Amino acid sequence: MIVIIGATGTIGSALLKRLVDLGEPVRALSREPEKLRNQISDLDRSIIEVASANASDPESLRRAFTGASQLFLAMSNSPRQIEWETSIIQIAVEAGIEHIVKISSPAFEESSPVAVAGWHREIEKTLSESGVTHTVLRPYAFMQNLQHHAPTITTQDVFFGSMGESPCNFIDCRDIADVAAEVLTNREVSGHIYTLTGSEIFNYPQIASKLSALLNRSIRYINMEPQALYRNLIEHGQMPSWIANHVVEIQAMASVVPERPTDTVKRLLGREPRTLDAFLNEYIENFR
Repeated sequence: MIVIIGATGTIGSALLKRLVDLGEPVRALSREPEKLRNQISDLDRSIIEVASANASDPESLRRAFTGASQLFLAMSNSPRQIEWETSIIQIAVEAGIEHIVKISSPAFEESSPVAVAGWHREIEKTLSESGVTHTVLRPYAFMQNLQHHAPTITTQDVFFGSMGESPCNFIDCRDIADVAAEVLTNREVSGHIYTLTGSEIFNYPQIASKLSALLNRSIRYINMEPQALYRNLIEHGQMPSWIANHVVEIQAMASVVPERPTDTVKRLLGREPRTLDAFLNEYIENFR
């Protein structure tokens, strides 16, 4: 039995679908189980068990881990991430979970200015010290997150950032999910750390050009100073300050540390990762 924490998230929902396709028994956890049941109504429910659990409720986690052998852990970033994920790992090990697959952060050097990367570093340390077999997936920027720019693209034909012309690794979340499914079902490739990217790198001006061609109108990328972007995300994007700060830190990192694609997805899955062109074509109506 594979337990999924984060089954309603972008990666977790794609992983759930992939595991169902593979015929793997899955227990999907949610604080709102009925909402999750509605979300997966189109899947084969015969091998999906939906369970109520909360990261802040240890007893609910103990019940959820009973009889399971593997755990997929993908929580949304949160200021309480270290506390929650550390507790989950400890309870999972005590409950007999034999293999944990964790979604982590790519900006992993101790000198990294990205605060969230530091949180993941602490959680990975807990994993290492737990003695449990674990696989760590460190994906770069999600293609799906480009949709956060849709409101200003649809209304103003512009989107904003502070990366200048720095290239960035992008990866489709469905490829992350496919890799997660592979390491959960193939012991030969589990127990390692994998950095995940697509096969190409792009900067924001290039993405603006791609959107312009697909939408048949001019889409512009406007570069801002980091502090100006931070204020814009809070005042106009209605973001909590810590999330706005994370966005600015990630973009600053991309500006000073060259990003290069890896071949990890191809090596693990035997195929090329999904392309940015394919993603934009598939989701273009969201930007129209």
